[in-house]
Order: sequence, then structure tokens, then C-alpha cells
Amino acid sequence: MSLFLNRLREHFSDVLYIWRHEMVKVVKDEGVLMFLVIVPLAYPLLYSWVYNNESLHEVPVVVVDQSHSALSRQFIKDCNASPDVNVKYYAEDLDEARSLVSRQIVKGIYLIPADFGERINRGEQATVSVYCDMSLMLAYKAVYQTAMVEAGRLGAGLKMKKAGNFSKREDAITAQPLAVDDVAMFNPSGGYGSCVLPAVLMILLQQALALGIGMAAGTTRERHRNGQLIPDDDPHFRGAYRIVWGKALCYGMMGAVAAAYLSMAVPRMFSFPQMANGWTLFWMLLPYTMACIFFGMTVSCLVRYRENVMLLMVFVSVPLLFLTGVSWPQSSIPGYWQGVSWLFPSTFGVRAFIRINSMGATLNQILPEIRILWIQAAAYLGMACLVYRHQFRLARKYGNN
Repeated sequence: MSLFLNRLREHFSDVLYIWRHEMVKVVKDEGVLMFLVIVPLAYPLLYSWVYNNESLHEVPVVVVDQSHSALSRQFIKDCNASPDVNVKYYAEDLDEARSLVSRQIVKGIYLIPADFGERINRGEQATVSVYCDMSLMLAYKAVYQTAMVEAGRLGAGLKMKKAGNFSKREDAITAQPLAVDDVAMFNPSGGYGSCVLPAVLMILLQQALALGIGMAAGTTRERHRNGQLIPDDDPHFRGAYRIVWGKALCYGMMGAVAAAYLSMAVPRMFSFPQMANGWTLFWMLLPYTMACIFFGMTVSCLVRYRENVMLLMVFVSVPLLFLTGVSWPQSSIPGYWQGVSWLFPSTFGVRAFIRINSMGATLNQILPEIRILWIQAAAYLGMACLVYRHQFRLARKYGNN
């Protein structure tokens, strides 16, 4: 029993020693410190400020009014009065309007045909053509939806005039026979920031940890020309398991601060949906942060120079956002790519965080994601130990030679 306790005490002492050693190395390395501290603190503020307006307003459009009737002028006036569209130019023909779009002066075109007023006065269906710049989906949404809403209002007004009703209630029924209550679930503002930023925050946590750990590993490789990653003359570095846990303790302390800041402080500062229960959030972030740390330590074996990790993680950052199922439905992602997404902790971390923070899910409702995160943490822990053990053997081999 005493032998076991001595061995346990020795293991614990070595882990703490490696933790202190790694902390000193991180604090002295400005690049690693930037990725582990500055990036998680500053980048969320930048992204949140950019998308803080949630949606676009006063999108410039050009009107081609070939009708020049009272009804066409009323339609244009109503569109211009909406908060999302600004009728900035009038064009003589469609070619002139297209030139304004091609020069990015306006984002859309409203084409009112010459028979617009005549057809409505004859009781026939009239048309308004809407041309949108599809390079920016938010601008397309503003231009198209404004035209649809104002066309519906104009049509409702014409119905009421021709109905010959005697009360406002009859006018309301004529304009809208079937009342529809539009309730925005989980994203009351209908904004882009509330939709995408929660996913970006979780991916940013994974990226920051992977970049910091990878840069520290690259620095160590550059300092040891023979490929040795650990000091063979230090008796505390006596096993891959102790080295992995000592380093993980260092990165875990910084990751815990970053995770708390990204998941609680940033959404509150910018009024994003925040429905997560504190304990539920804790039990989600714990396996996610551990999985990100061990994932970063495993990936660090691919880093030979400090700059390599930046190229690697920046390259996969945008695909990782798509693979989470936030910007594109998960059911529409091909099975092969869904399998690839299972390799990254961000896939299930993002899904779990959105469900508890934006949808108010309970711990039981995100158990599948939490189980997978624990499995990833255990798998990457084992892989990190194997990688460090292999590097340890290489270091001893080259050292003996």
C-alpha cells in the first residue's frame, strides 16, 4: 500500500512540475500567449461588433418605373418607407439599372412594367419584377421580403376598396381572411449574429487552444534539432502519461477561463440569446474543453515549425463551421463529410452549446453530444499519449546515438 502511495505521490509531483514548467514556457512565449489569451478575448468582440446590428437596413435599390401611375408611385413610396430598403436611384430602363448593380452602387432592382396600373384597374393580376444581388444573402432577404410585404399590403388595400364593407372589422377580414401569428423561435430578432455567433464562439475556443498548443510544440521542435521534444536530463519527464497530463493541466486552466468568457460574458455583452443553465453549461464545456486540449496535443505532432499550425488551423476553420450544421442543414450534408465532422470536437460542442444556450435545452436533451465529447476526449488523450511516447523514444534513440 505504501509503495502504491509513493508511486501516486511521485506521479502527482511530476505532473505538477511539468505543469509549472509549461506555464513558465507559455508566459515567456509571446506567440503562444497571444493565441491562448489575446485571441479568445479580442476576436469575439470583433465578430460581435461586426454582427451586432443583426440584420441589414436601408439597403440601396434602384427603381425602373415604366408605369408612372398612381399605384406604381404608391408601391415605390411604401417600399422606401420600410426600414430595410432605401430607394436611392431611378433608372430609365433595365440596362441602366443593371449597370448600377454591377458597380455595387445598389443591391437590387424593382422593375414596374408599363401595364402595372392598367391591369390592376381592370381587376387583373399585375407583376413587379425583383432583381437581387445574390452575393450577399442578407441584402437579398431585405430587398425581396420588402417587395413581397408591400405588394401584399397594396393588394389588401385594393381588396378593401372594392369590397364595399361597412366596418373596420369587415375590412380586416377582407384584407386577411386567415390570421397568421409569426413567432420567431430561439432567435427573436431574426438576426444573423444570434444565429451564427454561438457557433463561432465554440469554434474559436477550439482554434485558440489548438493554435497555442501547436505553436508551443513547434517552438520545442525548433529548439531541439535532433527531434527531442522533452528534456531527457530532467528526471520529472519520465513518462508520456505524466507529460500529457502536466501540459493538459496548464492549457486546461487557460481554456477554462476562455470557455467561461466566450460562453457567458460575450453573449451577455451583446444581448445574444442566453438561456443556458449554469450547471448544464459547465457539464457541456468540461468535456468539450478537454477534447479540444487533447485534440490540439495530438495535432501538434504534425507541427514542425511554429508557423505550420497557423496554416493548418486557418485552412480548416471555415469548413468546420459548415460541418457543424449551422450555416447549412445537417441533414443535407453528405454522409462522407458528416463522418469527417465526427473527428472534430467543435462539431458536437457547437451543436450542444446552441441547444442549451439558444434553445434552452436541458442536460438530458444534450446527452448524446456530451457522451461523444467524452469519447473524443478519451480517444485523443490516448492518441496524445501514444504520440508523446513515440517522440520520447525517438529522443532517447537520437540521444544515445
